[in-house]
Amino acid sequence: MNDLKAFFAEVSALVNAELEWLIPAEGPGPRSLRDAMRWSLFGGGKHFRPGLVFAVGRTFGALDEKLVRTAAAVEMIHTYSLIHDDLPSMDDDDLRRGRETCHKKFGEATAILAGDALQVIAFQAIAEDEKLSHGTRIDLIRGLSRAAARMVVGQQHDLEAEGKELNLEEIETIHVNKTGALIAFSAAAGAIVAGAEAKDVAVVSKYAEGLGLLFQITDDLLDVTATSEELGKTAGKDLAAEKATYPKVLGVDATRTKLSEVLEVTASLLDRLSVETSLLRSIADFLVSRRF
Repeated sequence: MNDLKAFFAEVSALVNAELEWLIPAEGPGPRSLRDAMRWSLFGGGKHFRPGLVFAVGRTFGALDEKLVRTAAAVEMIHTYSLIHDDLPSMDDDDLRRGRETCHKKFGEATAILAGDALQVIAFQAIAEDEKLSHGTRIDLIRGLSRAAARMVVGQQHDLEAEGKELNLEEIETIHVNKTGALIAFSAAAGAIVAGAEAKDVAVVSKYAEGLGLLFQITDDLLDVTATSEELGKTAGKDLAAEKATYPKVLGVDATRTKLSEVLEVTASLLDRLSVETSLLRSIADFLVSRRF
Protein backbone atom coordinates (compact mmCIF):
# COMPACT_ATOMS: atom_id res chain seq x y z
CA MET A 1 0.00 0.00 0.00
CA ASN A 2 2.91 2.36 0.72
CA ASP A 3 4.21 1.74 -2.80
CA LEU A 4 0.80 2.68 -4.18
CA LYS A 5 0.72 5.87 -2.12
CA ALA A 6 4.16 6.76 -3.46
CA PHE A 7 2.94 6.07 -6.99
CA PHE A 8 -0.06 8.40 -6.67
CA ALA A 9 2.09 11.07 -5.01
CA GLU A 10 4.46 10.88 -7.98
CA VAL A 11 1.57 11.08 -10.44
CA SER A 12 0.09 14.06 -8.60
CA ALA A 13 3.38 15.94 -8.85
CA LEU A 14 3.68 15.23 -12.57
CA VAL A 15 0.07 16.12 -13.33
CA ASN A 16 0.05 19.27 -11.20
CA ALA A 17 3.20 20.51 -12.93
CA GLU A 18 1.54 19.98 -16.31
CA LEU A 19 -1.65 21.70 -15.15
CA GLU A 20 0.40 24.64 -13.86
CA TRP A 21 1.81 25.00 -17.36
CA LEU A 22 -1.59 24.62 -19.05
CA ILE A 23 -3.48 26.93 -16.66
CA PRO A 24 -0.93 29.17 -14.92
CA ALA A 25 -1.82 31.55 -12.12
CA GLU A 26 -1.07 34.54 -14.33
CA GLY A 27 -2.29 34.94 -17.88
CA PRO A 28 -4.87 36.49 -20.22
CA GLY A 29 -8.59 36.57 -19.52
CA PRO A 30 -10.61 37.40 -16.41
CA ARG A 31 -8.70 36.68 -13.20
CA SER A 32 -11.88 35.45 -11.49
CA LEU A 33 -12.36 32.70 -14.09
CA ARG A 34 -8.73 31.59 -13.88
CA ASP A 35 -8.88 31.56 -10.07
CA ALA A 36 -12.08 29.49 -10.11
CA MET A 37 -10.53 26.92 -12.45
CA ARG A 38 -7.39 26.66 -10.36
CA TRP A 39 -9.36 26.52 -7.08
CA SER A 40 -11.00 23.32 -8.24
CA LEU A 41 -8.02 21.86 -10.14
CA PHE A 42 -5.58 22.23 -7.27
CA GLY A 43 -7.98 21.34 -4.48
CA GLY A 44 -6.07 18.29 -3.29
CA GLY A 45 -7.68 15.56 -5.37
CA LYS A 46 -6.26 12.04 -5.31
CA HIS A 47 -5.66 12.02 -9.10
CA PHE A 48 -7.06 8.51 -9.35
CA ARG A 49 -8.01 8.82 -13.02
CA PRO A 50 -4.68 10.36 -14.13
CA GLY A 51 -3.05 7.66 -12.05
CA LEU A 52 -4.76 5.04 -14.20
CA VAL A 53 -3.39 6.68 -17.34
CA PHE A 54 0.12 6.34 -15.92
CA ALA A 55 -0.40 2.89 -14.39
CA VAL A 56 -1.66 1.33 -17.60
CA GLY A 57 0.70 3.33 -19.80
CA ARG A 58 3.75 2.26 -17.81
CA THR A 59 2.48 -1.32 -17.72
CA PHE A 60 2.65 -1.37 -21.52
CA GLY A 61 5.95 0.53 -21.71
CA ALA A 62 4.92 4.14 -22.41
CA LEU A 63 7.20 6.99 -21.33
CA ASP A 64 5.87 9.47 -18.76
CA GLU A 65 6.45 12.39 -21.11
CA LYS A 66 3.96 10.88 -23.54
CA LEU A 67 1.38 10.19 -20.83
CA VAL A 68 1.35 13.38 -18.79
CA ARG A 69 -0.63 15.65 -21.13
CA THR A 70 -3.43 13.11 -21.53
CA ALA A 71 -3.45 12.50 -17.78
CA ALA A 72 -3.81 16.25 -17.20
CA ALA A 73 -6.65 16.38 -19.72
CA VAL A 74 -8.43 13.59 -17.86
CA GLU A 75 -8.09 15.52 -14.60
CA MET A 76 -9.55 18.64 -16.24
CA ILE A 77 -12.57 16.69 -17.50
CA HIS A 78 -13.05 15.13 -14.09
CA THR A 79 -12.77 18.51 -12.36
CA TYR A 80 -15.25 20.11 -14.75
CA SER A 81 -17.73 17.36 -13.92
CA LEU A 82 -17.27 17.91 -10.17
CA ILE A 83 -17.82 21.65 -10.49
CA HIS A 84 -21.06 21.11 -12.39
CA ASP A 85 -22.22 18.22 -10.16
CA ASP A 86 -21.92 20.46 -7.10
CA LEU A 87 -24.10 23.25 -8.55
CA PRO A 88 -27.42 24.12 -6.87
CA SER A 89 -29.28 22.81 -9.92
CA MET A 90 -27.52 19.44 -9.57
CA ASP A 91 -26.31 18.02 -6.24
CA ASP A 92 -26.29 21.41 -4.48
CA ASP A 93 -23.22 20.69 -2.35
CA ASP A 94 -21.23 23.10 -0.20
CA LEU A 95 -18.06 21.02 0.29
CA ARG A 96 -15.65 19.41 -2.11
CA ARG A 97 -12.31 17.96 -1.05
CA GLY A 98 -12.72 19.48 2.39
CA ARG A 99 -13.34 23.07 1.33
CA GLU A 100 -15.90 25.31 -0.37
CA THR A 101 -17.24 24.14 -3.70
CA CYS A 102 -16.46 26.31 -6.69
CA HIS A 103 -19.88 27.97 -6.85
CA LYS A 104 -19.76 28.73 -3.13
CA LYS A 105 -16.39 30.41 -3.51
CA PHE A 106 -16.83 32.23 -6.82
CA GLY A 107 -20.57 32.29 -7.55
CA GLU A 108 -22.72 30.02 -9.67
CA ALA A 109 -22.17 31.74 -13.04
CA THR A 110 -18.39 31.75 -12.74
CA ALA A 111 -18.41 28.12 -11.61
CA ILE A 112 -20.38 27.10 -14.70
CA LEU A 113 -17.92 28.93 -16.94
CA ALA A 114 -14.94 27.46 -15.10
CA GLY A 115 -16.29 23.97 -15.78
CA ASP A 116 -16.97 24.84 -19.42
CA ALA A 117 -13.44 26.18 -19.86
CA LEU A 118 -11.80 23.14 -18.29
CA GLN A 119 -13.73 20.84 -20.58
CA VAL A 120 -12.66 22.52 -23.81
CA ILE A 121 -9.06 23.08 -22.69
CA ALA A 122 -8.78 19.34 -22.01
CA PHE A 123 -9.47 18.53 -25.66
CA GLN A 124 -7.20 21.33 -26.82
CA ALA A 125 -4.39 19.96 -24.65
CA ILE A 126 -4.53 16.54 -26.31
CA ALA A 127 -4.93 18.00 -29.80
CA GLU A 128 -1.76 20.07 -29.35
CA ASP A 129 0.37 17.35 -27.72
CA GLU A 130 3.25 17.13 -30.18
CA LYS A 131 4.80 14.20 -28.32
CA LEU A 132 2.03 12.02 -29.76
CA SER A 133 1.29 11.11 -33.37
CA HIS A 134 -1.72 12.63 -35.08
CA GLY A 135 -3.40 9.24 -35.17
CA THR A 136 -2.93 8.72 -31.44
CA ARG A 137 -4.31 12.18 -30.70
CA ILE A 138 -7.39 11.46 -32.79
CA ASP A 139 -7.94 8.14 -31.00
CA LEU A 140 -7.63 9.84 -27.61
CA ILE A 141 -9.95 12.72 -28.50
CA ARG A 142 -12.48 10.26 -29.88
CA GLY A 143 -12.39 8.19 -26.72
CA LEU A 144 -12.47 11.14 -24.36
CA SER A 145 -15.39 12.78 -26.16
CA ARG A 146 -17.39 9.54 -25.94
CA ALA A 147 -16.58 9.22 -22.24
CA ALA A 148 -17.57 12.85 -21.57
CA ALA A 149 -20.87 12.33 -23.37
CA ARG A 150 -21.58 9.20 -21.34
CA MET A 151 -20.89 11.12 -18.13
CA VAL A 152 -23.60 13.61 -19.08
CA VAL A 153 -26.02 10.78 -19.86
CA GLY A 154 -25.25 9.21 -16.50
CA GLN A 155 -25.82 12.48 -14.69
CA GLN A 156 -29.20 12.92 -16.34
CA HIS A 157 -30.20 9.36 -15.43
CA ASP A 158 -29.08 10.10 -11.87
CA LEU A 159 -31.20 13.24 -11.66
CA GLU A 160 -34.26 11.48 -13.04
CA ALA A 161 -33.81 8.61 -10.59
CA GLU A 162 -34.04 10.77 -7.47
CA GLY A 163 -36.93 9.67 -5.28
CA LYS A 164 -37.61 6.58 -7.40
CA GLU A 165 -37.20 2.91 -6.58
CA LEU A 166 -34.61 1.42 -8.95
CA ASN A 167 -33.36 -2.11 -9.37
CA LEU A 168 -29.69 -3.08 -9.39
CA GLU A 169 -29.41 -3.08 -13.18
CA GLU A 170 -30.79 0.46 -13.39
CA ILE A 171 -28.35 1.69 -10.74
CA GLU A 172 -25.42 0.14 -12.58
CA THR A 173 -26.54 1.78 -15.82
CA ILE A 174 -26.28 5.14 -14.07
CA HIS A 175 -22.85 4.53 -12.63
CA VAL A 176 -21.23 2.77 -15.56
CA ASN A 177 -21.84 6.04 -17.40
CA LYS A 178 -21.57 8.76 -14.77
CA THR A 179 -18.55 7.34 -12.94
CA GLY A 180 -17.24 4.45 -15.00
CA ALA A 181 -16.94 6.07 -18.42
CA LEU A 182 -14.04 8.39 -17.60
CA ILE A 183 -12.32 5.73 -15.49
CA ALA A 184 -12.52 3.27 -18.40
CA PHE A 185 -11.16 5.88 -20.79
CA SER A 186 -8.28 6.69 -18.45
CA ALA A 187 -7.09 3.09 -18.55
CA ALA A 188 -7.64 2.78 -22.30
CA ALA A 189 -5.76 6.04 -22.87
CA GLY A 190 -2.63 4.71 -21.20
CA ALA A 191 -2.72 1.63 -23.41
CA ILE A 192 -3.40 3.69 -26.55
CA VAL A 193 -0.46 6.01 -25.88
CA ALA A 194 1.75 2.94 -25.31
CA GLY A 195 0.69 1.47 -28.66
CA ALA A 196 -0.87 -1.63 -27.10
CA GLU A 197 -2.78 -4.08 -29.26
CA ALA A 198 -6.51 -3.51 -29.64
CA LYS A 199 -7.34 -6.67 -27.69
CA ASP A 200 -5.29 -5.44 -24.73
CA VAL A 201 -6.90 -2.00 -24.88
CA ALA A 202 -10.28 -3.76 -24.69
CA VAL A 203 -9.19 -5.80 -21.66
CA VAL A 204 -7.90 -2.82 -19.67
CA SER A 205 -11.06 -0.87 -20.56
CA LYS A 206 -13.18 -3.70 -19.16
CA TYR A 207 -10.93 -3.89 -16.08
CA ALA A 208 -11.38 -0.16 -15.55
CA GLU A 209 -15.16 -0.44 -15.90
CA GLY A 210 -14.91 -2.81 -12.96
CA LEU A 211 -12.84 -0.22 -11.12
CA GLY A 212 -15.61 2.29 -11.79
CA LEU A 213 -18.13 0.03 -10.10
CA LEU A 214 -15.76 -0.59 -7.19
CA PHE A 215 -15.27 3.15 -6.86
CA GLN A 216 -19.00 3.89 -6.85
CA ILE A 217 -20.01 1.06 -4.54
CA THR A 218 -17.35 2.14 -2.04
CA ASP A 219 -18.48 5.77 -2.32
CA ASP A 220 -22.07 4.71 -1.65
CA LEU A 221 -20.95 2.82 1.44
CA LEU A 222 -18.87 5.73 2.67
CA ASP A 223 -21.81 8.09 2.22
CA VAL A 224 -23.78 6.16 4.85
CA THR A 225 -20.94 5.15 7.17
CA ALA A 226 -18.40 8.01 7.23
CA THR A 227 -18.48 11.60 8.52
CA SER A 228 -18.20 14.78 6.46
CA GLU A 229 -14.76 15.38 7.96
CA GLU A 230 -13.57 11.95 6.84
CA LEU A 231 -15.02 12.34 3.36
CA GLY A 232 -14.08 15.94 2.69
CA LYS A 233 -17.63 16.46 1.42
CA THR A 234 -21.12 16.34 2.89
CA ALA A 235 -21.87 12.90 4.31
CA GLY A 236 -25.37 11.45 3.89
CA LYS A 237 -26.04 13.67 0.89
CA ASP A 238 -27.20 10.82 -1.34
CA LEU A 239 -29.61 9.54 1.30
CA ALA A 240 -31.06 13.01 1.89
CA ALA A 241 -31.54 13.53 -1.86
CA GLU A 242 -33.16 10.09 -2.18
CA LYS A 243 -30.56 9.10 -4.77
CA ALA A 244 -30.37 5.57 -6.13
CA THR A 245 -27.46 3.89 -4.34
CA TYR A 246 -26.30 0.35 -3.71
CA PRO A 247 -26.98 0.43 0.07
CA LYS A 248 -30.46 1.80 -0.56
CA VAL A 249 -31.32 -1.17 -2.81
CA LEU A 250 -29.24 -3.95 -1.26
CA GLY A 251 -28.58 -2.83 2.29
CA VAL A 252 -25.10 -2.27 3.73
CA ASP A 253 -24.13 -5.92 4.30
CA ALA A 254 -25.24 -7.09 0.85
CA THR A 255 -23.47 -4.09 -0.70
CA ARG A 256 -20.23 -5.19 0.93
CA THR A 257 -20.76 -8.65 -0.54
CA LYS A 258 -21.37 -7.09 -3.95
CA LEU A 259 -18.14 -5.14 -3.60
CA SER A 260 -16.16 -8.35 -3.01
CA GLU A 261 -17.77 -10.03 -6.01
CA VAL A 262 -16.97 -7.13 -8.35
CA LEU A 263 -13.38 -7.06 -7.07
CA GLU A 264 -12.90 -10.74 -7.87
CA VAL A 265 -14.24 -10.38 -11.41
CA THR A 266 -12.25 -7.19 -12.04
CA ALA A 267 -8.95 -8.65 -10.86
CA SER A 268 -9.47 -11.83 -12.91
CA LEU A 269 -9.57 -9.80 -16.13
CA LEU A 270 -5.89 -8.95 -15.68
CA ASP A 271 -5.02 -12.63 -16.17
CA ARG A 272 -5.73 -12.09 -19.87
CA LEU A 273 -2.75 -9.74 -20.23
CA SER A 274 0.78 -10.93 -20.95
CA VAL A 275 2.43 -8.04 -19.07
CA GLU A 276 3.21 -7.51 -15.38
CA THR A 277 -0.03 -6.34 -13.70
CA SER A 278 0.81 -6.07 -9.99
CA LEU A 279 0.31 -2.29 -10.00
CA LEU A 280 -3.11 -2.63 -11.63
CA ARG A 281 -4.12 -5.32 -9.13
CA SER A 282 -3.06 -3.15 -6.20
CA ILE A 283 -5.19 -0.28 -7.50
CA ALA A 284 -8.28 -2.52 -7.47
CA ASP A 285 -7.47 -3.64 -3.93
CA PHE A 286 -6.97 -0.05 -2.84
CA LEU A 287 -10.45 0.97 -3.95
CA VAL A 288 -12.13 -1.52 -1.64
CA SER A 289 -9.78 -0.84 1.28
CA ARG A 290 -11.04 2.68 1.82
CA ARG A 291 -12.79 2.93 5.20
CA PHE A 292 -16.48 1.95 5.28
